[in-house]
Amino acid sequence: MPPRGVKKGTKRARQYEHIKDSAQDQGASESRAEEIAARTVNKERARAGESRRRSKTSTDDMSSSRRGGQRSGTNRPKGRTRDQLYAEAKKLSVPGRSAMTKEELRRAVDARK
Repeated sequence: MPPRGVKKGTKRARQYEHIKDSAQDQGASESRAEEIAARTVNKERARAGESRRRSKTSTDDMSSSRRGGQRSGTNRPKGRTRDQLYAEAKKLSVPGRSAMTKEELRRAVDARK
């Protein structure tokens, strides 16, 4: 079911189905595939001026199709972001966490576990 505001048989409805099928082929569950497809279609609609409201990130960020291609297959290390590490350090009551770099946070969190 395409997002609200997308009429059946339109380009966006076909785009939604294509993205959903593609995500499922890559192993995503049906609900996750629907979420990915809806978010992508909504972003493309916002960029094209087809929606009433749009967030700044939807219009200023690079397009979904281009971003996926650029960020996939990179050599950068995968894993938790600095914000995720900081939140985890906060839960574990790591002292001095606000002044730590990402790598220091990672080491401190891993040491506490």
